[in-house]
Amino acid sequence: MNKKIVMMTTVALAAAVALAAPKKKPVVAADDDAPTTGKEAKIMLDQFPKLGRQSTLPAPSLQGGSIVGKCYTKPRSWIVLEAKYTTFVKWQDQLTFTWHVLLETKSATENKGNKEGLAPYSYFTTSTTYQNIPQGSHAASVCLHPSYLERYGEAKAIGLVITNAKGEILQGDSESEINGIAKHTKWWENQEIMNKQTGDGKPMIERRQGLMDRSKTIWALVNPNDYEQVAQ
Repeated sequence: MNKKIVMMTTVALAAAVALAAPKKKPVVAADDDAPTTGKEAKIMLDQFPKLGRQSTLPAPSLQGGSIVGKCYTKPRSWIVLEAKYTTFVKWQDQLTFTWHVLLETKSATENKGNKEGLAPYSYFTTSTTYQNIPQGSHAASVCLHPSYLERYGEAKAIGLVITNAKGEILQGDSESEINGIAKHTKWWENQEIMNKQTGDGKPMIERRQGLMDRSKTIWALVNPNDYEQVAQ
């Protein structure tokens, strides 16, 4: 009985600190009876997405004909969030990457002064599932169209959680440049943060749609071999 209690306590602690684990240290699935054990449960998060201006890139240029010609005379930048990870089993059936992103309105490139009266921060989330993942180094990425950078600002807090087919957390982390939002925490689950209001009673964070997997954007044509097949 004592051994069983100790094992249950260990599992609970492992789940609680999953996001606080160092990026370079693989995290093992909590369920000892799960099919993903040993090497199959190990995911190494080698490189975490950059924050702020470091995550913005001008769209790649493709040569070709156009009936209407160019509508914009100056380059427009996308928000491109990229992570690099390593798997250790010959084939991993499935991995799901769940992203949480906060944009800071005051850093918007075309909305200086926030004349629209937008909330100080915009929250985006999406999940992408990759399948048939061979052993080795891979990349995962999500993007926001240039209009989001121009209107809602740069990414100032990012969270990423990697789970297996059973929903068990294998790896994850978060980074933040926002005062009051600590890095290496699941800030998106903190209702005090997510429901905080401004001095005049308006939401500090507005929930929005638009975060897309890289495969659904022009970036799908850049280094395609680094990204595994997205499950349909």
